[in-house]
Amino acid sequence: MTKPPAAPDPDAPNFDVPNPDAPPVLKSATRQASWRRANPAMYSAHLAVQRALGSGQLTRQCCEVCGAETVDAHHDRYDEPLNVRWLCRRHHVKLHHYGEDMFPIGRRREA
Repeated sequence: MTKPPAAPDPDAPNFDVPNPDAPPVLKSATRQASWRRANPAMYSAHLAVQRALGSGQLTRQCCEVCGAETVDAHHDRYDEPLNVRWLCRRHHVKLHHYGEDMFPIGRRREA
């Protein structure tokens, strides 16, 4: 014969119910989670782009420098989260390394 389950302790915290007063907490200690905690405006802008891509509000364009089809969204201003420049990884890295003057806004090279 099995024992009936023990009655729950009424004073024990219930971890299954989220606390509505607490802000969302990233519990991970990864480099990515640390970056998200340190840069909430940037993270919010990245999430806005992902949501807009998923909903069809935003569509990927070709790299504005070389025309490559595999691109990253680059924010010139994080307070305008859906105003992005589409750059391939190579040109996106160069832009961050050498600065905004490397590829001025609106410039596109023809191959």
